Amino acid sequence: MTSSPGPASSASTGSGPTETDHRTYDVVVLGGGAVGENAADRAGRGGLTVVVVEAELVGGECSYWACMPSKALLRPGAVLEAARAVDGAAQGVTGMLDVGAVLARRNSFASSWDDAGQVQWLESTGIDLVRGHARLTGPRTVEVHHEGQATTITARCAVVVATGSEPVTPEIPGLAEAQPWTSREATAAQEVPDSLVVLGGGVVATEMATAYADLGSTVTVLVRGERLLGSMEPAAGEAVAAGLRTRGVDVRFGTTPTRVTRRGSGVEVETEAGVVTAAEVLVATGRRPRSGDLGLETVGLEPGAPVTVDDSLRVAAVPEGWLYAVGDVTGRVATTHQGKYDARIAGDVIAARFGAAAQEEADGHVEPAAAGEQPAWSRYRATADHGALTQVVFTRPEVASVGLTEAAAVEAGHAVRRVEVPFSSVAGAALARDEVEGRAILVVDTEREVLLGATFVGPEVAELLHAATIAVVGEVPLPRLWHAVPPYPTVSEVWLRLLEEYGL
Repeated sequence: MTSSPGPASSASTGSGPTETDHRTYDVVVLGGGAVGENAADRAGRGGLTVVVVEAELVGGECSYWACMPSKALLRPGAVLEAARAVDGAAQGVTGMLDVGAVLARRNSFASSWDDAGQVQWLESTGIDLVRGHARLTGPRTVEVHHEGQATTITARCAVVVATGSEPVTPEIPGLAEAQPWTSREATAAQEVPDSLVVLGGGVVATEMATAYADLGSTVTVLVRGERLLGSMEPAAGEAVAAGLRTRGVDVRFGTTPTRVTRRGSGVEVETEAGVVTAAEVLVATGRRPRSGDLGLETVGLEPGAPVTVDDSLRVAAVPEGWLYAVGDVTGRVATTHQGKYDARIAGDVIAARFGAAAQEEADGHVEPAAAGEQPAWSRYRATADHGALTQVVFTRPEVASVGLTEAAAVEAGHAVRRVEVPFSSVAGAALARDEVEGRAILVVDTEREVLLGATFVGPEVAELLHAATIAVVGEVPLPRLWHAVPPYPTVSEVWLRLLEEYGL
C-alpha cells in the first residue's frame, strides 16, 4: 500500500509540526532508537510510507547513553591491561590512562550528543521524522506534542512501539532528592568523580564500576543479593567480583541502602552496616519498559507494563492486528542487538502484510503475521528470543553467554550435562597473555546431544560467542560439531577441549 505522506512531508527535515498538522502514513514507528530505526527501514523496503516519532535524540539510548559510550569508556582500560599481561609489551607501558583522551574519544562515539547524522540517515532512506512525545489516542491514531504544538498522525496499516526502557529508581528514603546518576549520567559524564557508589549488581553496575575504577575513581558496589550478574552462570558473577576487587573496587554483598543524603558536593549512603560516602551515587538496579505514557489504555492495554507480543511481534490483544512492539518495551529482550533482530522481523512482517508485493499477491496470499502458521526458522518469527538470547558484559574478565544457563535448562525440564574447561588448557590463550584466566562452560541437552547454552568468562571472550550462537541456533549435534576444527594456536581451540571433556 504505497502513497505519499501528504503535504506535511517536510517532517523529514526535523522541523517542528504546525498546530493544525494532520498526517497519514502507512506505518508509524514510536521511538527513533536503533530498534525503531530498523523496524522503520524494513517496513519501508516493502514500499510503505513510514514516519518515526522521537521525543529525544534520533539514535536512542544505544547511540548516546548505553552501548556506544559505555564501551568507549571501557575499551582503553582493557587495551592497557592486555598490554601489561604480556612480557615484553608490559615493559613498554609506562603510564596510566589519559582520562581526557578517553572522555574525548567517548564523546566522538556519542557524536557529542548531536543526532544530525542519524537524521540524515532517515532522510536518505525516505523515512520521515516527527519530533515530540507520542501517545496513542485510539486505533491507528497517534498524537504528538512538541513545544506547545500538536500533530495527529494516522497509520493506514500499522503502529510499531519501540520506546525502549527506562531506569528503575528504588524507593529508598532520600534517593530521589539526592539526584543520583543513572546509566545516562554515568556514560555521559564530562568529569570523573573522585569516588562513586554503585547500587546494583547487574550489567550496568559492573561495567560502570570497571570503567570508573579505570578512570581513577574510588568505587564501592553495594549489592542487595549475594552475587553479581544473577541471570548468568554463577561462575560468571564470581569471576567478575574477583576482577573488580583486583582493581580496587569494594564489592559488598547482602547490603541494602536504607537512606541516601546529598551533603554539599557528596552523598552519604546509609546501610545497616554503616555509612558509605562518595562524590556521586549511581543507581543501576534495573530497568522497566518505557510504556507508562503512551496512551496504551486507549486500545485496552495496561500503561507501564510490558507490551506483550507474539513471535511476529504483533500485539495479539489488540483487534485487527495493527499494533506491533519491538525491543525492551516488550519485556522479551534487554539488549540492542536482540531488539534490532525483533525489529527486522516486525518490519518484514508488516511489509509482507501490507507492502506493494503483498498487494500484488493479494489473491491467495498467506499472511505472515500469523506466527503460529510459520515454521520455526521463518524470517517472520522471532524464535531466537526463546532459546538463543545473547549477552556480553564488557567487564574484566569479559562475560559472553548465549541460550540457557544450567539452572534454566533444568527448570525447563531438559536432561542436561554441564561441561567446563579452563582457558589454561588452551595454548592460544597462553600466547595471548602470560597469566591465563577464565573458563568456558557448555550446557548440553544429553538426549539430543545439542547445545542449549554456552558461557565464556575471560579476556576478549565476546569474539568467541558467535560460534556458540550458531551452534545453539542451528542445533548442531555435538558429533558433527567435532568436525569443526579450530585453528591452532588460537583461543578458539577451547572448543576442542570442551568436546573432549564431553567425551568425544
